Amino acid sequence: MNNKPIILVTNDDGIIAPGIRSLIESMNSLGEVYVVAPNSPKSGTAHSITMDTILYCDSVKIDNGKQKEWECSGTPVDCVKLAINNILPRRPDICVSGINHGSNSSINIRYSGTVSAVIEAGIEGIPSVGFSLLDLEWNADFSSSKKYVREIVKKILYNPIPEKTITLNVNIPKLKKEEIKGIKICRQAKSKWQESFEKRSNPKGRTYYWLVGNFVNFDEEEEDDTDEWALNNGYISIVPIQFDFTNYSILNIMKSWNFMLFFFNIFNIF
Repeated sequence: MNNKPIILVTNDDGIIAPGIRSLIESMNSLGEVYVVAPNSPKSGTAHSITMDTILYCDSVKIDNGKQKEWECSGTPVDCVKLAINNILPRRPDICVSGINHGSNSSINIRYSGTVSAVIEAGIEGIPSVGFSLLDLEWNADFSSSKKYVREIVKKILYNPIPEKTITLNVNIPKLKKEEIKGIKICRQAKSKWQESFEKRSNPKGRTYYWLVGNFVNFDEEEEDDTDEWALNNGYISIVPIQFDFTNYSILNIMKSWNFMLFFFNIFNIF
């Protein structure tokens, strides 16, 4: 073994997706690369893990790169767990996920298998970063992303992420390299999907439902500190994220609630 960092690469679009192939190529110039990724698309699986069936993880050779690769039947989080516990020769120095086909900005963090994979690595104390390109097409052009992907990963390798930050979520606008204005450190925009289900029938008359929706951004257009603003204005966005969901702003308020008195009053009513 040499002194190169060990880099774990995964994704949620599947091991043959052009995005992860581009990411692997970029990482091969920075360290010793191990790829453990789903054997089929697993988009939108968030932090799900496989508990009700067996997992397969097979060594594969997909191209002539110097990386070592395994394809897994499970989710992106399964891939990270298996890699750390069973496959890699030691703990990786960094885990990178992507490059995702499509945005993982703002509320999409919650649903993303790409981001959840690196959150899992972060839970294990491994520096990690998820990359997404705002282009859903399978044949998306990832060439303009490579320079920035390498630059960001190098920064993480030599500038450890603060302990309370689990991972970095990076989104790249669909622009040519010369059109990208730079990188902005941002907060996650306040947003949601306004969703509904279209009721349809298949050729045999059986009812099924198709999820549709529109993205709604609740931040004002002039608020230039969000990932949505950065991406809409030609910047790459980086959002530091964590898995602690505690709302500290109301923690002390709730501690003042008298639950014993509440239950006492209920019992008196009956």
